[in-house]
Amino acid sequence: MRLAEPLRVGPLRLRNRVVFAAHLTNAAVDGVVTDQHVAYYAARAAGGAGLVITEEHSVHPGDHPYEKLIRGWDPAVVPGYRRLTAAVHAHGAPVLAQLNHNGGQSSGMYSREPVWAPSPVPDPMFREVPQEITTAGIAELVAGYATVARHCVAGGFDGVELQCSHASILRQFLSPLTNHRTDSHGGALEDRVRVVREALVAVRAEVGPDRVVGVRLCGDEGLPGGTPLAEMVRTAQLLEPHVDYVNTSIGVATATLHLIEASMHVEPGYALFIPSAVRRAVSVPVVGVGRFTTPAHAERALAEGHCDLVGVVRGQIADPTFASALPPPAPAPAPPGCQQSHHQDTRRPDGGFPDTGAAGAGRAVAAEQLSGQACIGCNQECVGRVGLNRGLQCAVNPRAGREAVAVPAPTRSKRVLVVGGGPGGLRAAATAAEGGHRVLLCEGSSAMGGQVALAAVAPGRAELGHLVRDLLARCRALGVEVRTGCPVDEAVVRREAPDAVVLATGATPGRPEWARGANRVVDVRDVLAGRVAPTGSVLVHDELGGHAATSVAELLADRGCAVTISTPAMVVAQDLGTTLDMELFHRRAHRAGIALVTDRVVLAATARPGGVAVRVLEHTTGAVAEVAPDWVVTAVPAEPRDELWPPLRDRPGPAVHRVGDCLAPRLAADAVRDGHRVGLAV
Repeated sequence: MRLAEPLRVGPLRLRNRVVFAAHLTNAAVDGVVTDQHVAYYAARAAGGAGLVITEEHSVHPGDHPYEKLIRGWDPAVVPGYRRLTAAVHAHGAPVLAQLNHNGGQSSGMYSREPVWAPSPVPDPMFREVPQEITTAGIAELVAGYATVARHCVAGGFDGVELQCSHASILRQFLSPLTNHRTDSHGGALEDRVRVVREALVAVRAEVGPDRVVGVRLCGDEGLPGGTPLAEMVRTAQLLEPHVDYVNTSIGVATATLHLIEASMHVEPGYALFIPSAVRRAVSVPVVGVGRFTTPAHAERALAEGHCDLVGVVRGQIADPTFASALPPPAPAPAPPGCQQSHHQDTRRPDGGFPDTGAAGAGRAVAAEQLSGQACIGCNQECVGRVGLNRGLQCAVNPRAGREAVAVPAPTRSKRVLVVGGGPGGLRAAATAAEGGHRVLLCEGSSAMGGQVALAAVAPGRAELGHLVRDLLARCRALGVEVRTGCPVDEAVVRREAPDAVVLATGATPGRPEWARGANRVVDVRDVLAGRVAPTGSVLVHDELGGHAATSVAELLADRGCAVTISTPAMVVAQDLGTTLDMELFHRRAHRAGIALVTDRVVLAATARPGGVAVRVLEHTTGAVAEVAPDWVVTAVPAEPRDELWPPLRDRPGPAVHRVGDCLAPRLAADAVRDGHRVGLAV
């Protein structure tokens, strides 16, 4: 298996080809590395990653695009660097720091100063007209990269990566869209590349020959007139003498962010055409990216010759042990002893690291990491939370973003009864079993998964099913007794005599008051479950703002229905913006002929021959009108199904907990988090 093979990158020997590539965590406090950073990156090293690259470190005080940025230019970062690098090295992986200045994709909100850019071209997201950086400013910028590189050496990093991709002033120098200069740093490609070369030379002078210097380049900005792939390949060739590897990316972190962190609607490996082209043109190792959610996806990228290393971010957020499934590489002889320096360098003289935590090496794995959980590409808790200035978490891994929080030790083994086999119940059962408890999980229906399994029926949403599949496998591996077709009432609880009961009974579809008299008004779940099959014209009424309405709309459009989605909100499916699904959904909706209507409140619905008469209020004008679809499908708040809660709560007996929609109807990620919390607490 090529993914498990070691590879030399400059002076380093990587134990395998899996890279935990740079991405934002929002874990910094006051600009410095925190305990959460240390635990987060160490967990991926312990899980077998061949190379860890941290999030960006700002190279200049004037660049402060978001609150929780690591201030690499500040000497105060060095002690935190040392703790982070020591923790990663202890698990056998090298660690690099990504250096960056966001340029025109930054913000003056924190600095209260104009942002720098190659030319005064405003970014479409931040909408600030930047100050064109002067020649003296360019020299100051290059010096900033050198300063942070020096701090990284003092902090024990094994090298640095210069970001010239997602949100970077260096990419803005490279791109004809944002570089309109007429001096020595604009015009022809060789001149636009000049500042990147200058920064690389300055950085190399600080880190020396025994550390790695890499660069991350954008191969397709996804914008008309942006950098063409052939030009990016030529850029890689021009920079090759100064770097040990080339990392790749697609899209820019504002206008085409949905290309960078593609959702589950996009196939794995969608961006491999970029590293494939670069690899044919350079001799240094090339990193490929593109939503690799399983080792098989990553292995195929290598086997087909697209890249030398594979960047796996969300896959390792979801499953820190992603690389542990790889077979062990053949042992390589290593000279005895380790080099030591003023920053406690733990590398071997051959550039490798101690074998502790190497992929497939048979090390002990923490119970919380047993049975890997595949990323489902939902973007809810990683991309979505970070975009809202919150700390990174994960819908399928409740420990992600909380690695620094200690897990309480169980007191004694208990008998735990979990009622309901959706994501909340499965997660509660797994976590309780990990804590040494004896767990019985009862699901009333014949199949596991609850609403998540139902949602996976919709077009492009099948990966949601992995959440159920992986949690069920985890439960079985931990010895959880699973019963399907087993409804639970008070008599069952008395018969099983548990020490604790976890209610994960989910929710039932809500029925709006205005829909009481119309039998052709149905819930999205009725359609997905196949209980009804609307035909003709269908109005999908959305009060949730997520995937429920859009998924069923696409399903019905695929079946030939004429579909309209209407919402009281100002944007149809507004939550798709935070998960980066909005752009591609609109394109699919346009192709399918799905109409989108905003600012519309439903006042009443009554039956009519062959359909429904719906009175609606248009928010923007105050006008009341009537529409007459053949069917109405509602995506409205659900109602908790908690019939067991009052009788069990109000009588002596086992401790009773509620999780997921039974507690309050929310997202699958909330159910997983509830289940994990209760599983620890029983």
